[in-house]
Amino acid sequence: MAKIGYFESMKRKKKMKNALSNIVLAILVVLSLGPIVFMVLTSLMNHSAIATGKWILPTRFSNYVEVFQKLPFGTYFRNSLIVCGFVMVVALVIATLAGYALARYKFPGSNFFGILILSTQLLPGMMFLLPLYLDFVKLKEATGIQLTNSIPGLVIVYSAFFVPFSIWIIRGFFASIPGELEEAARIDGCNKFSAFIKVMLPLAVPGIVATAIYIFLMAWDELLFAWVLLKDAEVTTIPVGIRAFIAYTTARYDLLMAAGSIVTVPVLIMFFSMQKKFISGMTAGAVKG
Repeated sequence: MAKIGYFESMKRKKKMKNALSNIVLAILVVLSLGPIVFMVLTSLMNHSAIATGKWILPTRFSNYVEVFQKLPFGTYFRNSLIVCGFVMVVALVIATLAGYALARYKFPGSNFFGILILSTQLLPGMMFLLPLYLDFVKLKEATGIQLTNSIPGLVIVYSAFFVPFSIWIIRGFFASIPGELEEAARIDGCNKFSAFIKVMLPLAVPGIVATAIYIFLMAWDELLFAWVLLKDAEVTTIPVGIRAFIAYTTARYDLLMAAGSIVTVPVLIMFFSMQKKFISGMTAGAVKG
């Protein structure tokens, strides 16, 4: 009887823990999704209703049309997609090759070099803003190459900023893959490069996808350097466009929320389309650093 009572007590405690965990999880979900739901609902409401606090049924889809009419929002959207796409490809190629080299090959100072790469993330980006801008200006004067107020210049800047941490992330994924698999491929006749392409790279796809999402999100949200380097509307990205939109539409919270809802669409599409690989990649990278 004592054992039965003990087991019943353990079951009750387990149920209470599960119930408490579910309650905490539900609260976290509400806190996370609440602002997004509020943004979408507000974007479908009338401006006067928002200003007076009289909430009505959110059915005003014309706010989204007005966003594109007020400013060249479509151009901003296109520029951001171009910048983020190129940055993601360039940074991933460099980070994948460097991460593989750091994970598989030991050379004098390799550990110090890995720490040095990560330590670059300790420096605030604002420190590089003025020197970088002056370098771009001097480069244009010396060679005629236009990097300020241009998409290629922003791609170079973002790639340089996101490569170090991406190298560190991908290095962890390659380190978690057993080296025996690569050795078996070498025995079967593969050289180093073909073993990397045919064996190591496919196994690291989840980690590469997770890194790609990280790069895309960081580039999509970056404002400071885009605000300084870009001036013309033809090359302006979404964050700069939203900032200009705030100044242009004073207190038009309905339009601001509509613009914010539009901005989140590519991020949601990218995340949910790659959700499985992203989750498996994040868990795989935590196995071995």
